[in-house]
Amino acid sequence: MKNFKIVVLIVVICVLVFGGCYSFTGSSVPPHLKTVAIPLFEDQSGFGETNLREKFTKKLNDLFVSDNSLEIADRTNANAILEGAIVTISDAPFVISPGEQVKTRRVTMTVHASFTDMTQRKKVWEKDFSQWGEYTQGNETRTTALEQAINKVAQDILLETVSGW
Repeated sequence: MKNFKIVVLIVVICVLVFGGCYSFTGSSVPPHLKTVAIPLFEDQSGFGETNLREKFTKKLNDLFVSDNSLEIADRTNANAILEGAIVTISDAPFVISPGEQVKTRRVTMTVHASFTDMTQRKKVWEKDFSQWGEYTQGNETRTTALEQAINKVAQDILLETVSGW
């Protein structure tokens, strides 16, 4: 019970401190933000996956279109910009069987992204997002695991952008 009170106190302090920046309705972006530009995310991972930056940026665009909270716009006309880079991708053993055989591998992807309110000329957030996908030798492929990681990271970025206001 004591820990719960501490958590509530921290949340109240955060709301008081940051409450003047944006309203916290919990479900939608501020009314002055109608459009977002999502320039091509750079691939700094060195992973060597063909068209990775195009695949990731397309997934982000598709999620924003289907979410319908912000319209996709050209960078010069957008109220906000979502930009970033694919920082790292690793493919490592995750589950090893008793004979020291790799049963499952995990592909982990980290993306550094930022969301800037161009109307108020203010960076709303900037952070790293990391997610993963798994595959087993023979059943799924590394490509499938990478697609899982891309989907999860893109969904996390969408949620960070459109919720919690």
